[in-house]
Amino acid sequence: MGAKELWALLAALRAGWCLLPQAGYLHPDEFFQSPEVMAGDILNLQVYYPWEFLSSSPCRTVVFPLMTSGITYWVIKSLQQLDICSSCINSYTLLVSPRLLFTVFSFILDYSVYRLAPSWEADRWKALVLLAGSYVTLVFYTRTFTNTLEGLLFALLMLLVSSRKPDSSLAEPTSSPLIGIVTTAGFFNRPTFLAFALMPLLYWAGFIVDSQRSIKTVINHFLKLVLCACFTAIVFITADTFYFTSVGLDNLYNIKNNSLVDVIGRLNEKIIVTPFNFLSYNLNPHNLALHGSHPRVTHFTVNGMMLFGILHVLAIGAGCKMLKQYICQLIRVKSYYHGSPGLLVHSKGKPTLLLFYFVPLAFLSLFSHQEPRFLIPLILPLVLFSMSQNRAMKWKYVIVIFNMLGALLFGCLHQGGLIPCLFRLEQLVHSSESSNHPRHYTLLFAHTYMPPRSLLNIKKRDTHIEVIDMAGSEEETLCQTVEQRANDFTCNDCQVFVVIPGTIRATITKCGVSFLNETLIFPHLSMEDPPHIPFLLSRNWRSQLGLYILQLGRNQ
Repeated sequence: MGAKELWALLAALRAGWCLLPQAGYLHPDEFFQSPEVMAGDILNLQVYYPWEFLSSSPCRTVVFPLMTSGITYWVIKSLQQLDICSSCINSYTLLVSPRLLFTVFSFILDYSVYRLAPSWEADRWKALVLLAGSYVTLVFYTRTFTNTLEGLLFALLMLLVSSRKPDSSLAEPTSSPLIGIVTTAGFFNRPTFLAFALMPLLYWAGFIVDSQRSIKTVINHFLKLVLCACFTAIVFITADTFYFTSVGLDNLYNIKNNSLVDVIGRLNEKIIVTPFNFLSYNLNPHNLALHGSHPRVTHFTVNGMMLFGILHVLAIGAGCKMLKQYICQLIRVKSYYHGSPGLLVHSKGKPTLLLFYFVPLAFLSLFSHQEPRFLIPLILPLVLFSMSQNRAMKWKYVIVIFNMLGALLFGCLHQGGLIPCLFRLEQLVHSSESSNHPRHYTLLFAHTYMPPRSLLNIKKRDTHIEVIDMAGSEEETLCQTVEQRANDFTCNDCQVFVVIPGTIRATITKCGVSFLNETLIFPHLSMEDPPHIPFLLSRNWRSQLGLYILQLGRNQ
């Protein structure tokens, strides 16, 4: 099979696995920074609003959630209202529709590799295979993370600043307005985008200065960039101010009933600049510690390896070798300058791609909170570097095995029972029997990731369903809550379901309560409550890699 055919197969796998859908649950932010918020605002569902989207602490722009999850939810809502699809809104469409849009957007990465690979002396189709076969692309780039959008905007920026055509001839300077728009949009999406944008912008600035003989032309390019960046910022600030001062889309949609004076007064009352609020919060070490503190070298030593495997090692090796050469040259007092674009593009070893990779990595390492997903935008320069001079080809079998294991772990196993569990509970609470004989449901989740309530498809007006998230509660607290529910005789038509990973199934039996029935959803791997090795070697190993739905019985 040729590289072109293999890429097409991997692209089909990316789309098909999204529709299947993927059961792995990577991090709560994939739900609570976009789909959960939009499901509450547009579909009027019961959801949990994260603190970043509260009017008292606005730290996330609403523009990108509206343009992604918001659009998909508006479409399925319109289809249902027009009776084109009577049951368009369900747990499956609520999960898959935003992911499908992100999957379509992920092909921006493929297009960027296709355009940029020849400029960096890399084979187009082999580079595309390396990109499409990476579990980072298959899993992370099909999820609704702000980091995913950050990676796509980084790819667009690299594409815009490219100063070489495929035949290695110099291209005309790229449209400055587009660069200003993409950079500002990336900053409002995640302020950390500036770390990724720094090297592309310096590269573009060097190319502009070297290619233009007139200082007037240079100033014109920079002026266009600044003006378009300011205009884009105004658009984001206006949208965010409307949203957060209106406290949600419900009021925002009704703003047409207000007078123009009221609207302008609301804007003047409080201007919302979400990136500044984000930076103000995250630059406080105490706030970052609440989300987890890590050693400063975590990105270099752990997260880079976890995401990219041997490609990260190859980049570090090449970077150390190149740094050693430069130090030796400095010691020998030999000048080494051939002009910015020439040095960056044609110097042996492709130092520009290494700078595109390591400079953002170094900036992100300055913060104590370091998660693997923060590095997913770096896949583009790493793929281009790895395929220049065919560096990665000798490691192809290692790369294949690494990505298969990564896709299995993060796409299937990691918290993999929670989404199917929510699908099943959604069917239960909306079943015909439940509709004919209304009951009160209590859904208690313990030692799982935060359940996205939107997938239960419960309208805000429905009060007969209660969701309790006990997170990683201690055994005593968990037992007290379960016993309290088991001893509650005030409600005859109440049903209580307890959702726990199999690794703490033995703990719940110590609570002295009975269960009417239990359902095991397989597979489910909780790294917070990892399986016990001896049990994995026993006949009941599936229980250690499963998620239980336990229907609580009433004490007599």
